Amino acid sequence: MAKTNEPDNTTINLISNGTDITGDIKSTGDIRIDGTLKGNLSTRGKVVIGPTGKVNGEITCKNSEVSGSIEGKIAVSQLLNLKASSRILGDISTSKLAIEPGARFSGNCKMSDIEENGGTASKERQPERPGEKNGR
Repeated sequence: MAKTNEPDNTTINLISNGTDITGDIKSTGDIRIDGTLKGNLSTRGKVVIGPTGKVNGEITCKNSEVSGSIEGKIAVSQLLNLKASSRILGDISTSKLAIEPGARFSGNCKMSDIEENGGTASKERQPERPGEKNGR
């Protein structure tokens, strides 16, 4: 398997409980939020929202695990894991979704096989209508 020229970023950025941030965050590494973020978050890594974590804004990432609350859109190119204590008020866009009993979200959910962060994946499959043939 070919290796990309992107450096491996094993750094985890941590926003601790009791920390409030207002503004947008852009990163290439993983981020864990146990405090409060009022702004948009964009990363090529994983986003973990801890049980005390709160985000008011849009999130774009590769993978995410949510135990806290999000008020805004979340777009995950691979797996979104909603833990039992998670609360989401906003739209979800993801390739794969795992929801534990007790998790709550209010909004629209769009799932597709296409990775939104420039990844290569198979095209969204359209259902074939009776009597139609592909290619016509």
